[in-house]
Amino acid sequence: MMQSPTQSTWLGHPPGLFVLFATEMWERFSYYGMRALLILYLTKHWLYADGEAAMIYGSYAAMVYAVPVLGGMIADRYLGLRKAIIFGAVLLVAGHLGMAYEGPPAVVIGETVKRSVEHEQAFYLALSFIIVGVGFLKANISTIVGGLYGEGDPRRDGGFTIFYMGINLGAFVATLLCAYLGETYGWRYGFGLAGIGMVIGLLTFLLGSKYLAGLGLSPAPAALAARRFGISLEHRIYVSAVLFVGVIWFAIQNTQEMGVVLILFTSVITAYVIWFSMTACTSQERDRMLSMLLLIFLSVVFWALFEQAGSSLTLFTDRNVDRGDFLTAGMFGSLNSLFIILFAPIVALLWVMMARVQREPSTPMKFGVAIMLVGLGFYALVLGAAYAGPNGQVAVVWLVLMYWLHTMGELCLSPVGLSMVTKLSVQRVAAMMMGVWFLSSAFAAYVGGWIASLMAIEGSGGDVSGTVSLAVYVAVFEKLGLLAIVIGIGLMLIAPMIAKRMH
Repeated sequence: MMQSPTQSTWLGHPPGLFVLFATEMWERFSYYGMRALLILYLTKHWLYADGEAAMIYGSYAAMVYAVPVLGGMIADRYLGLRKAIIFGAVLLVAGHLGMAYEGPPAVVIGETVKRSVEHEQAFYLALSFIIVGVGFLKANISTIVGGLYGEGDPRRDGGFTIFYMGINLGAFVATLLCAYLGETYGWRYGFGLAGIGMVIGLLTFLLGSKYLAGLGLSPAPAALAARRFGISLEHRIYVSAVLFVGVIWFAIQNTQEMGVVLILFTSVITAYVIWFSMTACTSQERDRMLSMLLLIFLSVVFWALFEQAGSSLTLFTDRNVDRGDFLTAGMFGSLNSLFIILFAPIVALLWVMMARVQREPSTPMKFGVAIMLVGLGFYALVLGAAYAGPNGQVAVVWLVLMYWLHTMGELCLSPVGLSMVTKLSVQRVAAMMMGVWFLSSAFAAYVGGWIASLMAIEGSGGDVSGTVSLAVYVAVFEKLGLLAIVIGIGLMLIAPMIAKRMH
């Protein structure tokens, strides 16, 4: 929908943009605030072993990426974006506030860990509400942002930049505040603050909906109101979603079985894309689809290593980084958002300047650089470990360097990958291929949990020797760094060949 000259604007943009900016900022505040504490909560409060905690975290992250594909389909066909966002926000409020129901910490009796079953199951239920809530909210709010601008509106890119800054501003502030409160004063305070943030986000959207200019309404209001067994379709969707929370609650406690399902589903989807490309596409379309599928597959390597930030790298920071007296381990996750805010405009300008002189790297080359950078990030920690103190403590500057390298890699891959999917997908399966892109992130998150489990430290439920944990982390970081650098350089070498096939 094109904005008419008579419609009011704020800073040159539709007022609805700032409603969505604030809503997403608070939603990301709640999500990243909880994420900053999750792996520490699992290992310190519930006394899960590192490997078990890593798989729970990986499974949670995988479903956070996968479920929005389903939520987006329901919003597109039935609910409409607004109702999906409001419903998702309500589920998120329930989940985040449920995380504040802390309960007594686990205790070790002999060789057995004793946990309050009631509070432990409440924790899993809260996580499940968050997963389904994100499913209804994550993709749909971005779609409304695009709808604020008409075809060819030159303000569109600027609008998304403002929106993107809202995401990272919320993530930056939340990671600092929630991590500090949770680790310093009690887990429930950090989780509770994240829940309050989501309440503010929900209220912001409800009060600001009048500025959305009719966007995001149900595409099928008659079908949504149609009753069966005396219940409208809309209410059946809500009931089904709450029941689906129960399915997620079961899945997140059975990580191995969920992994098998995820692998099988990913394999079937991949096989279908290859079959479609070989049988239903022209030669040029086939080249594009298969090139895109290869890059999506390689992006799994990047995201599986990048996702260590919320699991193994947080535990490494807690046990082996000299943080001083004020900073807590979870607070360092804010560096990613800070570096995005600082460097995203610079990277975007760099691509524009290089394009003007016909020197902009191709999409495969950018993917190769991204994978190489994530590998170099792990080597920064390996190098820092060589200068560690006698207690196994690494200087904080090496951790900052690692986050900077990983963030620069993200800027080379994440926005470029989204653009690639929209440009190379055959129109008949464009929506499905965007789903494949998010599915690859879900698969990567699960793999990331498995990788983090390789760094399990014996006796991690209690005190951990800094020198022992450092040796374990460095051994795995070195292998991960080498693997990523080799894959990154290999991709850079064959990038011209892939780029040629992308036409």
